[in-house]
Amino acid sequence: MSRGEGAGDEGECFISVDVETGGATPADYALLSIGACLVDDPDESTFYAELRPEDKRSTQEALEVSKLSLDVLRTMGEPPAEAMQRFADWVGDVVPAGHRPVFVGFNAPFDWMFVADYFERYLGRNPFGYSALDIKALAMGRLGGTWAQTSMSVLGPRYLSGRPLAHHALSDAQDQAALFRAVYAEPVPAAAEQPS
Repeated sequence: MSRGEGAGDEGECFISVDVETGGATPADYALLSIGACLVDDPDESTFYAELRPEDKRSTQEALEVSKLSLDVLRTMGEPPAEAMQRFADWVGDVVPAGHRPVFVGFNAPFDWMFVADYFERYLGRNPFGYSALDIKALAMGRLGGTWAQTSMSVLGPRYLSGRPLAHHALSDAQDQAALFRAVYAEPVPAAAEQPS
């Protein structure tokens, strides 16, 4: 779903990103895995990394959801600086010349804050900048519903055949890409259309 140039804007390249973490905030909890894919090519253009955890707290609930083991990641995880450089390189490789990457997430503020924090601390720059598009907010506007009506328990049955998210960063990024494409394709409600 790359958008072409127009009205002086750069073209846009939508990238679905999902993360698994040790808890709620990057100041206190480690980023454990990152998955990403192009929204319009989710099976071929992908990125995945499992990171060596920083010395931070973790919650049992977060680890149970992701099924990631801190002990395994301490041994097998990629050093965060290397993972973030690899991610930045991947973004640079998949975004066409003259386009800018747009971070797409399902509850994008959560995923974006971890990715932005790690990019800034380890690379000193974030390839996405402040460009983050939240699928839940898009669904509210596109479908004319409430925030509660944008939960995965509502949107999953409608757009993903009811399958739950796997809580594996790459798989979830690919499901988010499908969800984004489906919601974006919905007609805009008449009340939300701009006057001509």
